[in-house]
Amino acid sequence: MATVLESGDGTPYHKDFTLSITKALGDQLAAALAGLDRAPLHEESIKELKERAGVYQLYLDGEFVYVGKADKSLPARLRNHLRKLSGRRRIALGEMTFSCLYVAEDFSALAPEQLLISHHKEMGNIPWNNNGFGNKDPGRQRDSTILKRNHFDVLFPIDLGRPVEGLEVGEFTLHDLLERVKAGLPYNFRYGKSAEFKKRVIQVSADRMTADEVFRLISAEMPDGWQIAALMGYVIMYDDSPAHYKSAWRYYRGGQVVDAEPEAESVSDEPVDEADSEAADPE
Repeated sequence: MATVLESGDGTPYHKDFTLSITKALGDQLAAALAGLDRAPLHEESIKELKERAGVYQLYLDGEFVYVGKADKSLPARLRNHLRKLSGRRRIALGEMTFSCLYVAEDFSALAPEQLLISHHKEMGNIPWNNNGFGNKDPGRQRDSTILKRNHFDVLFPIDLGRPVEGLEVGEFTLHDLLERVKAGLPYNFRYGKSAEFKKRVIQVSADRMTADEVFRLISAEMPDGWQIAALMGYVIMYDDSPAHYKSAWRYYRGGQVVDAEPEAESVSDEPVDEADSEAADPE
Protein backbone atom coordinates (compact mmCIF):
# COMPACT_ATOMS: atom_id res chain seq x y z
CA MET A 1 0.00 0.00 0.00
CA ALA A 2 1.41 3.37 -1.10
CA THR A 3 1.82 6.11 1.45
CA VAL A 4 1.88 9.91 1.04
CA LEU A 5 4.91 11.33 2.69
CA GLU A 6 4.25 14.25 4.99
CA SER A 7 6.32 16.62 7.02
CA GLY A 8 6.64 16.17 10.74
CA ASP A 9 3.52 18.24 11.46
CA GLY A 10 1.34 16.31 9.01
CA THR A 11 1.44 18.86 6.15
CA PRO A 12 1.97 17.41 2.61
CA TYR A 13 5.24 18.50 1.11
CA HIS A 14 4.01 18.60 -2.54
CA LYS A 15 0.84 19.71 -4.39
CA ASP A 16 -0.29 21.25 -7.68
CA PHE A 17 0.14 24.97 -8.31
CA THR A 18 -1.96 26.81 -10.91
CA LEU A 19 -1.10 30.28 -12.16
CA SER A 20 -3.64 32.17 -14.30
CA ILE A 21 -1.32 34.29 -16.41
CA THR A 22 -4.14 35.57 -18.62
CA LYS A 23 -6.17 36.76 -15.64
CA ALA A 24 -3.10 38.48 -14.22
CA LEU A 25 -2.52 40.27 -17.53
CA GLY A 26 -6.15 41.35 -17.71
CA ASP A 27 -6.04 42.68 -14.18
CA GLN A 28 -2.84 44.63 -14.91
CA LEU A 29 -4.26 46.13 -18.11
CA ALA A 30 -7.44 47.17 -16.30
CA ALA A 31 -5.45 48.71 -13.45
CA ALA A 32 -3.22 50.64 -15.87
CA LEU A 33 -6.26 52.04 -17.71
CA ALA A 34 -8.00 52.89 -14.45
CA GLY A 35 -4.98 55.00 -13.47
CA LEU A 36 -5.31 57.22 -16.56
CA ASP A 37 -7.29 60.40 -17.03
CA ARG A 38 -9.97 60.50 -19.73
CA ALA A 39 -9.94 62.73 -22.79
CA PRO A 40 -12.89 63.97 -24.86
CA LEU A 41 -13.49 61.82 -27.92
CA HIS A 42 -12.78 64.49 -30.53
CA GLU A 43 -10.11 65.21 -33.12
CA GLU A 44 -8.08 67.52 -30.88
CA SER A 45 -7.44 64.68 -28.43
CA ILE A 46 -7.00 61.97 -31.03
CA LYS A 47 -4.37 63.82 -33.04
CA GLU A 48 -2.09 63.87 -29.98
CA LEU A 49 -1.89 60.07 -29.96
CA LYS A 50 0.96 58.05 -31.42
CA GLU A 51 0.38 55.85 -34.47
CA ARG A 52 0.73 52.68 -32.48
CA ALA A 53 -1.21 49.55 -31.57
CA GLY A 54 -3.08 49.53 -28.30
CA VAL A 55 -6.21 49.02 -26.25
CA TYR A 56 -8.75 51.63 -25.24
CA GLN A 57 -11.91 52.18 -23.24
CA LEU A 58 -14.87 54.41 -24.07
CA TYR A 59 -17.07 56.21 -21.56
CA LEU A 60 -20.52 57.74 -21.98
CA ASP A 61 -21.30 60.44 -19.43
CA GLY A 62 -18.52 59.00 -17.28
CA GLU A 63 -19.89 55.44 -17.43
CA PHE A 64 -17.66 52.73 -18.88
CA VAL A 65 -19.38 51.33 -21.99
CA TYR A 66 -16.83 49.72 -24.33
CA VAL A 67 -13.37 48.20 -24.54
CA GLY A 68 -11.58 47.66 -27.83
CA LYS A 69 -8.21 47.26 -29.52
CA ALA A 70 -6.30 48.66 -32.47
CA ASP A 71 -3.83 46.26 -34.08
CA LYS A 72 -1.96 49.07 -35.87
CA SER A 73 -3.26 52.57 -35.11
CA LEU A 74 -5.15 53.81 -32.06
CA PRO A 75 -5.90 57.17 -33.73
CA ALA A 76 -7.45 55.46 -36.77
CA ARG A 77 -9.61 53.21 -34.62
CA LEU A 78 -10.85 56.06 -32.45
CA ARG A 79 -11.59 58.20 -35.52
CA ASN A 80 -13.72 55.34 -36.83
CA HIS A 81 -15.72 55.41 -33.60
CA LEU A 82 -15.94 59.20 -33.63
CA ARG A 83 -17.37 59.14 -37.16
CA LYS A 84 -19.84 56.38 -36.34
CA LEU A 85 -21.12 58.13 -33.24
CA SER A 86 -21.52 61.40 -35.15
CA GLY A 87 -24.30 59.80 -37.20
CA ARG A 88 -26.40 58.55 -34.29
CA ARG A 89 -29.45 59.93 -32.54
CA ARG A 90 -29.88 60.11 -28.74
CA ILE A 91 -26.17 60.61 -28.16
CA ALA A 92 -23.95 63.70 -28.23
CA LEU A 93 -20.23 63.55 -28.96
CA GLY A 94 -19.61 65.84 -26.00
CA GLU A 95 -20.76 63.00 -23.75
CA MET A 96 -18.00 60.65 -24.95
CA THR A 97 -14.52 60.28 -23.44
CA PHE A 98 -11.73 57.71 -23.77
CA SER A 99 -8.46 56.44 -22.32
CA CYS A 100 -5.93 54.17 -24.00
CA LEU A 101 -2.70 52.19 -23.61
CA TYR A 102 -0.03 51.57 -26.22
CA VAL A 103 1.04 47.94 -26.45
CA ALA A 104 3.67 46.14 -28.49
CA GLU A 105 2.30 44.83 -31.80
CA ASP A 106 3.20 41.23 -30.92
CA PHE A 107 1.11 41.60 -27.75
CA SER A 108 -2.02 41.61 -29.92
CA ALA A 109 -1.65 37.82 -30.26
CA LEU A 110 -2.72 37.60 -26.61
CA ALA A 111 -6.01 39.38 -27.48
CA PRO A 112 -5.63 42.15 -24.88
CA GLU A 113 -9.16 43.42 -25.42
CA GLN A 114 -10.52 39.97 -24.55
CA LEU A 115 -8.44 39.99 -21.36
CA LEU A 116 -10.02 43.34 -20.46
CA ILE A 117 -13.50 42.12 -21.37
CA SER A 118 -13.06 39.07 -19.16
CA HIS A 119 -11.85 41.29 -16.31
CA HIS A 120 -14.77 43.70 -16.57
CA LYS A 121 -17.35 40.96 -17.06
CA GLU A 122 -16.44 39.73 -13.60
CA MET A 123 -17.20 43.23 -12.26
CA GLY A 124 -20.45 43.58 -14.23
CA ASN A 125 -21.62 44.07 -17.78
CA ILE A 126 -19.98 46.17 -20.51
CA PRO A 127 -23.01 47.65 -22.31
CA TRP A 128 -21.64 48.05 -25.84
CA ASN A 129 -19.42 44.97 -26.15
CA ASN A 130 -21.24 42.15 -27.94
CA ASN A 131 -24.24 44.47 -28.42
CA GLY A 132 -23.47 45.77 -31.87
CA PHE A 133 -21.23 48.80 -31.39
CA GLY A 134 -18.05 47.35 -32.91
CA ASN A 135 -19.83 45.65 -35.80
CA LYS A 136 -19.50 46.73 -39.40
CA ASP A 137 -21.95 45.74 -42.16
CA PRO A 138 -23.61 42.51 -40.96
CA GLY A 139 -24.40 41.43 -44.52
CA ARG A 140 -27.60 40.81 -46.47
CA GLN A 141 -28.52 37.74 -44.42
CA ARG A 142 -28.89 39.91 -41.30
CA ASP A 143 -31.12 42.59 -42.79
CA SER A 144 -34.30 40.96 -41.45
CA THR A 145 -32.95 40.30 -37.96
CA ILE A 146 -35.00 41.50 -34.99
CA LEU A 147 -32.58 43.28 -32.67
CA LYS A 148 -32.52 43.11 -28.88
CA ARG A 149 -33.78 46.17 -27.04
CA ASN A 150 -30.31 46.75 -25.59
CA HIS A 151 -28.60 46.54 -28.99
CA PHE A 152 -26.51 49.62 -29.79
CA ASP A 153 -28.52 50.33 -32.96
CA VAL A 154 -31.82 50.26 -31.05
CA LEU A 155 -30.55 52.55 -28.30
CA PHE A 156 -28.81 54.92 -30.73
CA PRO A 157 -30.36 54.63 -34.22
CA ILE A 158 -28.94 56.32 -37.30
CA ASP A 159 -29.64 60.00 -37.92
CA LEU A 160 -31.24 60.65 -41.31
CA GLY A 161 -31.13 64.37 -40.58
CA ARG A 162 -27.35 64.43 -40.87
CA PRO A 163 -25.93 66.17 -43.98
CA VAL A 164 -24.17 63.99 -46.54
CA GLU A 165 -20.50 64.98 -46.45
CA GLY A 166 -18.85 66.02 -49.72
CA LEU A 167 -22.08 66.21 -51.74
CA GLU A 168 -22.16 69.26 -54.00
CA VAL A 169 -24.63 70.90 -56.35
CA GLY A 170 -24.50 69.30 -59.78
CA GLU A 171 -25.78 66.68 -62.18
CA PHE A 172 -24.99 63.05 -61.47
CA THR A 173 -25.88 59.66 -62.78
CA LEU A 174 -27.74 57.61 -60.21
CA HIS A 175 -24.68 55.33 -60.06
CA ASP A 176 -22.33 58.20 -59.20
CA LEU A 177 -24.74 59.73 -56.70
CA LEU A 178 -25.11 56.45 -54.84
CA GLU A 179 -21.33 56.17 -54.54
CA ARG A 180 -21.07 59.73 -53.18
CA VAL A 181 -23.83 59.15 -50.66
CA LYS A 182 -22.21 55.92 -49.47
CA ALA A 183 -18.88 57.71 -48.95
CA GLY A 184 -20.48 60.72 -47.27
CA LEU A 185 -22.47 58.99 -44.53
CA PRO A 186 -21.09 57.91 -41.13
CA TYR A 187 -23.16 54.73 -41.26
CA ASN A 188 -23.32 52.02 -43.88
CA PHE A 189 -25.39 52.43 -47.03
CA ARG A 190 -25.54 49.17 -48.99
CA TYR A 191 -27.33 48.86 -52.32
CA GLY A 192 -27.85 46.45 -55.17
CA LYS A 193 -26.58 46.97 -58.71
CA SER A 194 -28.42 47.77 -61.93
CA ALA A 195 -27.33 48.84 -65.42
CA GLU A 196 -30.10 51.43 -65.21
CA PHE A 197 -28.17 53.38 -62.56
CA LYS A 198 -25.67 54.63 -65.16
CA LYS A 199 -28.44 55.79 -67.49
CA ARG A 200 -30.54 57.81 -65.05
CA VAL A 201 -29.50 61.39 -64.33
CA ILE A 202 -30.30 63.28 -61.12
CA GLN A 203 -29.90 66.98 -60.44
CA VAL A 204 -28.69 67.90 -56.95
CA SER A 205 -29.85 71.50 -56.54
CA ALA A 206 -28.56 72.25 -53.01
CA ASP A 207 -25.50 71.47 -50.95
CA ARG A 208 -25.61 70.29 -47.34
CA MET A 209 -28.54 68.03 -48.19
CA THR A 210 -29.48 65.64 -45.39
CA ALA A 211 -29.57 61.89 -45.86
CA ASP A 212 -33.37 62.04 -45.72
CA GLU A 213 -33.52 64.66 -48.49
CA VAL A 214 -31.10 62.75 -50.70
CA PHE A 215 -32.92 59.45 -50.25
CA ARG A 216 -36.18 61.14 -51.24
CA LEU A 217 -34.45 62.46 -54.35
CA ILE A 218 -32.92 59.10 -55.22
CA SER A 219 -36.12 57.15 -54.64
CA ALA A 220 -37.97 59.31 -57.18
CA GLU A 221 -35.47 58.22 -59.85
CA MET A 222 -35.08 54.54 -58.92
CA PRO A 223 -36.23 51.88 -61.37
CA ASP A 224 -39.65 50.39 -60.67
CA GLY A 225 -39.69 47.84 -57.87
CA TRP A 226 -36.77 49.36 -55.95
CA GLN A 227 -36.94 50.76 -52.43
CA ILE A 228 -34.68 52.27 -49.79
CA ALA A 229 -35.08 50.97 -46.24
CA ALA A 230 -33.60 52.81 -43.27
CA LEU A 231 -32.90 50.17 -40.64
CA MET A 232 -31.89 50.97 -37.08
CA GLY A 233 -28.15 50.83 -37.81
CA TYR A 234 -27.75 51.28 -41.57
CA VAL A 235 -29.55 51.87 -44.87
CA ILE A 236 -30.17 49.42 -47.72
CA MET A 237 -31.52 49.80 -51.27
CA TYR A 238 -32.74 46.79 -53.27
CA ASP A 239 -35.25 45.82 -55.95
CA ASP A 240 -37.63 44.16 -53.47
CA SER A 241 -40.34 46.79 -52.94
CA PRO A 242 -42.53 46.57 -50.90
CA ALA A 243 -40.58 44.05 -48.79
CA HIS A 244 -40.83 44.55 -45.03
CA TYR A 245 -37.75 44.61 -42.78
CA LYS A 246 -38.32 44.06 -39.07
CA SER A 247 -35.84 46.69 -37.91
CA ALA A 248 -36.80 49.31 -40.53
CA TRP A 249 -38.23 52.62 -39.37
CA ARG A 250 -38.52 54.40 -42.72
CA TYR A 251 -38.96 53.40 -46.37
CA TYR A 252 -38.47 55.45 -49.54
CA ARG A 253 -40.56 54.26 -52.49
CA GLY A 254 -41.17 56.19 -55.69
CA GLY A 255 -40.28 59.51 -54.08
CA GLN A 256 -42.61 58.88 -51.16
CA VAL A 257 -41.72 58.30 -47.51
CA VAL A 258 -43.37 55.54 -45.50
CA ASP A 259 -42.62 55.54 -41.77
CA ALA A 260 -42.71 52.22 -39.90
CA GLU A 261 -42.53 50.93 -36.35
CA PRO A 262 -39.40 48.79 -35.92
CA GLU A 263 -39.60 45.58 -33.92
CA ALA A 264 -37.27 44.78 -31.02
CA GLU A 265 -36.94 41.72 -28.80
CA SER A 266 -36.81 41.76 -25.04
CA VAL A 267 -33.38 41.35 -23.49
CA SER A 268 -32.34 37.90 -22.31
CA ASP A 269 -29.24 36.70 -20.52
CA GLU A 270 -27.88 35.32 -23.78
CA PRO A 271 -25.26 37.40 -25.63
CA VAL A 272 -26.19 38.94 -28.96
CA ASP A 273 -25.53 36.40 -31.71
CA GLU A 274 -23.38 38.70 -33.78
CA ALA A 275 -19.70 38.60 -34.61
CA ASP A 276 -17.92 41.75 -33.58
CA SER A 277 -16.00 42.54 -36.76
CA GLU A 278 -14.04 45.36 -35.20
CA ALA A 279 -10.72 43.74 -36.03
CA ALA A 280 -11.61 43.96 -39.73
CA ASP A 281 -12.10 47.72 -39.66
CA PRO A 282 -9.55 49.71 -41.65
CA GLU A 283 -6.91 51.45 -39.56
